[in-house]
Amino acid sequence: MKTAIVTGACGNLGSHFVRILGDLNYFIYAIDKDITNLRAAENIEPVELDITDQKAIKAFFSSISQLDVLVNNAGIGVFTPFEERSADDFKAVMNVNLLGTFLMSQAAIKLMKAQQSGKIVNLGSIYGVKSSDERIYGDSGRNNSEVYSMTKAGVIHLTKYMASHFGRYNIQTNCISPGGIYNGQSDDFVSSYEYKTPSGRMGCPEDITNALEFLCSNRSDYVNGQNIIVDGGFVAW
Repeated sequence: MKTAIVTGACGNLGSHFVRILGDLNYFIYAIDKDITNLRAAENIEPVELDITDQKAIKAFFSSISQLDVLVNNAGIGVFTPFEERSADDFKAVMNVNLLGTFLMSQAAIKLMKAQQSGKIVNLGSIYGVKSSDERIYGDSGRNNSEVYSMTKAGVIHLTKYMASHFGRYNIQTNCISPGGIYNGQSDDFVSSYEYKTPSGRMGCPEDITNALEFLCSNRSDYVNGQNIIVDGGFVAW
């Protein structure tokens, strides 16, 4: 049985990633900072882990001997206005989205190099590729932040770095950059977002899991360093 790690396993996308990899017969370490809502199963082991804590990550990785897939899904945002951004909020987003992705990847690479194989899938965002349009958010209070975009652009570039430096060890590192995923947003936001999307709808978790399934399979063995944008064409115009 192949082994996978999914970070941010309690989140909207993370929970779907755990499910799809379970359906594909992986043994999954489902990682989150709070695993209260995670249920163990025959092939799912919930792991409470702070991915910004290097010592805790090293301790966890010392307990496993095989890793076929790492899904760096954990990420956070902040929604206060740019002019009111606190240094603590800025650092918190940087720590989870960038430092956490780096630390998990660093530990995974050591295992994957030893076994001469592995796949790493990072989660970027369309906002790591283009700036957000504040007009679609209205008074929702959930406008995209500059630091979220900065970190997701960094994740995309980290993907290219790892692909370039570790591809020779038969390790493929790729990124999925989702567009907006429907998760109970206001009708006004959904209408504005869909108007700007050529496919005419917001995304759903299944749109992203389809890409993940491909990147975890041997069908993607010659796909390396790519940022696969799954957004219904949002960034195309």
